[in-house]
Amino acid sequence: MIQIIPLTGLPEIRAGDDLPLILAAHLTDANLRLFPGDVLVVTQKIVSKAEGRFVDPASITPSPEAVALSEEVNKDPALVELVLRESSAVVRKAPNILITRHRLGHVMANSGIDASNIGAVNGGKVLLLPEDPDASAARIAKACAKAFDFVPGVVISDSFGRPWRMGTTNVAIGVAGMPALVDQRGEPDRDGRIMQVTQIALGDAVAAAAGLAMGEGAEGIPAAIVRGVDWSGEAQTSSAIVRPQAEDLFR
Repeated sequence: MIQIIPLTGLPEIRAGDDLPLILAAHLTDANLRLFPGDVLVVTQKIVSKAEGRFVDPASITPSPEAVALSEEVNKDPALVELVLRESSAVVRKAPNILITRHRLGHVMANSGIDASNIGAVNGGKVLLLPEDPDASAARIAKACAKAFDFVPGVVISDSFGRPWRMGTTNVAIGVAGMPALVDQRGEPDRDGRIMQVTQIALGDAVAAAAGLAMGEGAEGIPAAIVRGVDWSGEAQTSSAIVRPQAEDLFR
């Protein structure tokens, strides 16, 4: 049986906070002990907050490229400049839409830059993705391992839109202590047929499941435990889920 256990009661996370220690201590204090096989899913938002990834757009001087692009997409030139700095390519652009390939490889809106739920004291600022979400996940896994004597799976999640579907869903942008992608190619299905293309995006599936408990708005639940998922195998980073550009059929 799969369970999703929200972590309620976490304090407001601020720049400079030791988030791995806070999470490990909160799990212990709330009697939410982790068990082998558990995955701790943590939203990108609190990871970025703790790592001080705030930027005041008023401090940014837009480049001519950003100014020109801002007119096409009807967005603030300073925001567009930040988006370009965080990205390796503009994938799609249209009025009110700017889809980029983030420097980490993720294809997403506005390079993941956001201004929602970042705390009243940060009004006017925007929040960038963590510098290295996989490293952030590894630090959280290490802190939890110290508290519980084993390394749990950890996923840093963010909400993505999808080109062929309406709405957003949580995906994994950072993974530690668990496989991110489970390759079932070469294994038989229930009828004995050998599977040719089946690869399970385990990191994304766990992130999406946790999103049901954490929510996307004012719920104030930035982390959850996903328990009961049957997984094994070597630990991977989130790069295992990112499709190589050479295999991108929609460029």
